[in-house]
Amino acid sequence: MGLFKKFRDAWFAPMSFDSLDDDFYDRLEESLILADVGMDVALDATEKLRRRAYDDRLLTADQVKGALREILAEKLEVGDSRLDLSTQPSVILVIGVNGVGKTTSIGKLAYQLKKQGKKVLLCAGDTFRAAAADQLEIWANRAGVDIVRQNEGADPGAVLFDALAAAKARRSDVVLVDTAGRLHNKANLMKELAKLRKIIDRELPGAAKETLLVLDATTGQNGLIQARQFKETAGLTGIVLTKLDAGTCSHSQSPSAKYPGRSGSAGSADFPTHPGFHLRTTGSYSLQSFS
Repeated sequence: MGLFKKFRDAWFAPMSFDSLDDDFYDRLEESLILADVGMDVALDATEKLRRRAYDDRLLTADQVKGALREILAEKLEVGDSRLDLSTQPSVILVIGVNGVGKTTSIGKLAYQLKKQGKKVLLCAGDTFRAAAADQLEIWANRAGVDIVRQNEGADPGAVLFDALAAAKARRSDVVLVDTAGRLHNKANLMKELAKLRKIIDRELPGAAKETLLVLDATTGQNGLIQARQFKETAGLTGIVLTKLDAGTCSHSQSPSAKYPGRSGSAGSADFPTHPGFHLRTTGSYSLQSFS
């Protein structure tokens, strides 16, 4: 039996209070696990739904579906999720594995911040990938912001040092730092991230700092493993979800160790409606949109 048939049978079959039996909850639990929400979340949500259906005497399909929606939405609630950009300059370090959309997300975020009236400077800290700095420079030109870059193969720490010095001299509001893609299980590359964080702490000890992990939204449970590893090394403070809809991304805050995919928002833009690699295809995390 396929995934979608299992979910359809468990979710769309006619319901009454009598039909909400163990078999229904077993099928619903299986559907949630196959939908990759995670074992712990699936078990907890199903058990809470079982108790709520009994306590509130839920009788219709709409009532049960509404209850599950509320239960899952509670897991996505994180409170205040704004990025801390309270100092001049503030620094946003953008990290993640290869191919998830770090550079593209930086360009989009730079555009959003500039629209808010902030002076933005990009740091081309990915000196490993061929043409990475060229790609970031294209995004800088599109967004109309400054960029600091060096030649391919340069020391990322040196590029970051120059960018921070330029930000202080130019009185930039925000420095967005691109980094080379790295696997979360490569110790030497993760140590390099820690080195970049130390440079920021040394050069701008009082600055507001954010470290955003970019995740491909289709990654699934491996994304949780990535988030835990990056959080331990780089002091992760937020998540950017990409590829939700042909290039959209959601700037996210406050990941936890247990549920590092919990999300929040940066900026005031509405959730994106324009697909593709466009400067406007990024937006705030919305609990309603995700639930």
